[in-house]
Amino acid sequence: MSSKSEPKYGTMNKKVIFYDSDKRFADLKIRLQHDGISQAHFFRGIVTGYLMQDGDVLSYVNKLKASKNIGNRSKKSIKREKELINNGKEVLDKLALGEDEIENIFDILEKQNPDL
Repeated sequence: MSSKSEPKYGTMNKKVIFYDSDKRFADLKIRLQHDGISQAHFFRGIVTGYLMQDGDVLSYVNKLKASKNIGNRSKKSIKREKELINNGKEVLDKLALGEDEIENIFDILEKQNPDL
């Protein structure tokens, strides 16, 4: 149950912070300025690509995991994960449900079952 004073989930802004060297920060700012992208736009774009399972972003993440030996995962399991993600995307495309349609389904369910 949510009260009327609580903000709707997904509407609150959260700050994401991490530390890096001053050199890498300066290099990042220079590259972003060269490409005409703000720091916020860049990081939001990368996060969106990761969350939406963009193939290019996931490819880099897998490369990063392999180079840092993160997650203790074999090449076979990484390959299997890629196949599962691609299969899932194909199923989503076949169902043709977009974000708006999914939200509408939840709105209908909420109206029909206000106690949920």
